[in-house]
Amino acid sequence: MFAIAITLLIIEIGVPHVGELGSLFGELLHLWPSYLGYAISFLVIGTVWANHHNRFRLISCSDHILLFVNILFLMCVAFLPFPTALLAEYIRDEAHRTTAVAVYSGTLAVTAVFFTLLWLYAAANYRLIDQSVDPVLLRAMTRRYVLGMLLYIVAFALAFVSPAASLVLIVILALIFVLPEPNGSNSARQHFFEG
Repeated sequence: MFAIAITLLIIEIGVPHVGELGSLFGELLHLWPSYLGYAISFLVIGTVWANHHNRFRLISCSDHILLFVNILFLMCVAFLPFPTALLAEYIRDEAHRTTAVAVYSGTLAVTAVFFTLLWLYAAANYRLIDQSVDPVLLRAMTRRYVLGMLLYIVAFALAFVSPAASLVLIVILALIFVLPEPNGSNSARQHFFEG
């Protein structure tokens, strides 16, 4: 699912057509919004994939509710190429920029909500989590995802005030979530990275 979503991002960047008086270099420069949308969304989807992958390493069993919430989460991931294309198309248009960034950041906020719900459901009282996971690490991950979800909601609200600030916050969040997990014992870290 993640690979397909990432692949669809590049399909949205069309090969430019050069008119008689134009230049290929100029047309390539004109596509900067598509490059920007691709770069941000690639970073976001890649980060989401890595966190999703690592969370499921800690989940030792599943049930119907977990699978259903995961389906909703994956539906959001699969949807990301559309708001990315919308962002690339309208980021230069002052009349529609706010709406485009709001749809983009709103999609990421909803994705973060489902990811956090998935984690909270699995982690509550070790419902579906491996019992050997250090409780300190478990609490740190839970705080991290709840805070991340709230900040993605802030990025959505910020889109109506400053679309540029909303996008900057999204990039910062993606870079933060690329970083290794905080806290936790060595045994928990070892378990966390075991394949």
